[in-house]
Amino acid sequence: MNTNGFTASVVIVAGGTGSRMGRPKQMLPIGGKPVVVRSILAFKQCPHVREIIVVTPAENRSVISQCAGDVVFVDPGDTRLQSVQNGFSRVSPTMDVVAVHDGARPLVSPVHIEQALHTAFDKGAAVLAVPVKDTVKEGTAGVVTHTLDRSKLWAAQTPQCYQRNLLARALEQFGSQKDATDESQLVEKLGTKVQLVPSDYTNFKITTPEDLIFAEALVNEHTYCRTGFGFDLHRLGPDRKFIIGGVEIPYEKGFIGHSDGDLVLHALCDAILGALCAGEIGILFPPTDPTIKGICSVDIAKKVLQIVREHHAQIVHIDATIITQEPKIKPHYEEVRQSLAQIFEIPVANVSFKSKSHEHVGEIGRAEAAMCHAVATVQVRES
Repeated sequence: MNTNGFTASVVIVAGGTGSRMGRPKQMLPIGGKPVVVRSILAFKQCPHVREIIVVTPAENRSVISQCAGDVVFVDPGDTRLQSVQNGFSRVSPTMDVVAVHDGARPLVSPVHIEQALHTAFDKGAAVLAVPVKDTVKEGTAGVVTHTLDRSKLWAAQTPQCYQRNLLARALEQFGSQKDATDESQLVEKLGTKVQLVPSDYTNFKITTPEDLIFAEALVNEHTYCRTGFGFDLHRLGPDRKFIIGGVEIPYEKGFIGHSDGDLVLHALCDAILGALCAGEIGILFPPTDPTIKGICSVDIAKKVLQIVREHHAQIVHIDATIITQEPKIKPHYEEVRQSLAQIFEIPVANVSFKSKSHEHVGEIGRAEAAMCHAVATVQVRES
């Protein structure tokens, strides 16, 4: 069967209280990003995934949105299965495949996700799993009663992926069964054979403090940081908008340019591309192209984010300084920082933004132009 044209939705379950960790484990940081955010970003790298539904309490959502961008939020249930049902209720009816993933598995591979999605679309159901490495024994009252055949044992992981209609039937018929530890048990009751898709042992679930230490080590292994510099300058003129960092500031003049003239985003995008040695935005969006005249600079930033993911990198820190005589920028610092954090999908704590005047010197000092300097640090994984 040709599996190239299907679409998939993912339900990420992140509603736990983290009783063993002392606080919700899905919000604990690994390499500067919350655990659940790393899960979300892994699915964002998968071309077949068209929607991401995160089942989590309301208090977690602002942080997740700042770091991971647009997702659909749903309230958790009293049990994991109820949370899955709540998430599934928001899945678009046009989706072909639904993946269910534990938000506490932050190191899942996008390659393995795609393999599981393809297998589910083709066969009906698939789960990521790894062979059990330890000898497993049954015991009663502290005494071994049976040694299991390890060669037949697999440890199930997530995501667990299903054709949408198949999962709908399983949840409808068996969704009230409290003893089910995952959805594949319900699908098995329908008589469907669930396919095992080999994964790797780094796709483990964060359960104990030791797991967090191990995950941090894996994230930082074979990575290094690179820094890029960006610069932009635009003239100011009437009948244009004064937009910086995705925020429109009321002013009698605005930036003249082929795009909306957001020189802060332009400088930051060039800094990020510079850190990746991936060119500059003038190559990606040439000013001679009439089809992109007036393009929103947020769309330019989205393209740069796509390039970051293609390089298997992540933005660690950004710092921009706008130089302009007018208007006063300081009252807008926090609004711009929040906007930049959302656009570049990083915590606001990793965003620096400031302004300087030009002491009434030159074109900038006469409020005829403005410029921006920017620095970006990205973390790159060795190939």
